[in-house]
Amino acid sequence: MSQSAPPYRGRQFLVSRLAWVTAFATLTAFAPAFPPLRAQDIAGTWQGTMQAGQGTTAQGTTKDQRIVLKIVKSAGGTWQGVVYSLDSDMAFEGRATTQMNLQGGDLRFAIAPVDTTYLGKLSEDGATLAGTWTQSGATHPLNLARVMGDAAWEIPRPDAPMARDADPDWDVVTVKARDPNDTGNDQSMGMKGRQFVIVNRPVEGMLLFAYGMHKKQVVGLPEWARTERWDIRGVPDVPGSPSLKQAQSLTRKLLEERFGLKVHRETRELAVYAITVAKGGEKMAPSAGDPNGTPDENERSNGGQITMRMTNMSMAELAPDLGYFLDRPAVDRTGLAGRYDIQLIWTADESQAPTEGNAPPGLFTAIQEQIGLKLEPVKAETGVLVVDAVERPSAN
Repeated sequence: MSQSAPPYRGRQFLVSRLAWVTAFATLTAFAPAFPPLRAQDIAGTWQGTMQAGQGTTAQGTTKDQRIVLKIVKSAGGTWQGVVYSLDSDMAFEGRATTQMNLQGGDLRFAIAPVDTTYLGKLSEDGATLAGTWTQSGATHPLNLARVMGDAAWEIPRPDAPMARDADPDWDVVTVKARDPNDTGNDQSMGMKGRQFVIVNRPVEGMLLFAYGMHKKQVVGLPEWARTERWDIRGVPDVPGSPSLKQAQSLTRKLLEERFGLKVHRETRELAVYAITVAKGGEKMAPSAGDPNGTPDENERSNGGQITMRMTNMSMAELAPDLGYFLDRPAVDRTGLAGRYDIQLIWTADESQAPTEGNAPPGLFTAIQEQIGLKLEPVKAETGVLVVDAVERPSAN
């Protein structure tokens, strides 16, 4: 997450974004000899290495990224692709192209959830693509080669999941207070190897994630729990990658065991936003990710504009995410099943928006125009969490 992202993001489990933003692409893998190919036949596997060079990202020092593009032709005659970044934390998670077309040897595609477009020129023998990769306004050269058989890089398999019926606890966990003078707002939560890591989160942020709540649904939290930030690093006592529910359970146990959190639930009538499908239907791309997998998301704020990108997201998971940008909780009433790749761009602060008239709309309009959903204010009986006790943790 960028430093200017909203301070409390409760549902950022396994935030391991593809490290493409600073990448400079250069071809390092070439295709073996091919049988004769039609120049307009682009189905197959394409690959090349993006050299990130020196620098740092929210995930650490940048490094070269091996990129694989798999293209197929649908029964309707359209081209479809999935892009993998093999050196990212989630190399097994492909990103579906939201549009792809080939005209006169020019291949174009977009990946809306990561604000990316590509334009490549197909060689006469159909073996290479020479083009440019544009992401978040930055354009870099990207050359790809078609490969076959053993020359194709293997797509890694995802880490084995925890047993579905497992109820993990902590084998060992450390809690460290952040320097109060550190104004950085990079936050993350997820697995790194065998460790479950939470970075730069206040108790409030952890609690909202653990219980899937909006701020308005939490009562009795002291001020220090909203402002003081913590780094957590621990090893669960069950091997494997936890599901979203298992990660939430681990976070609840952390708050109970180390922060002395005690809560009880009540039901109160609250003002909420119901998420429904707008007239004309939804405008979201079905995800190419694991239907039983976890969502991936990030936000970027620039000049009063917020860009929110989500992959492999269900509507039930989208509702609390949207709630963090709203003045009340959001509830899913879309009736949509499955998982989607989503991009939303909206103006959150009109005083900082561009004056040329090209600023994106506000959130309510953006949701309807860009993803075909809408927010309707209603009152509903909603669960709330009452904090009975919470304290700063003792030394590790």
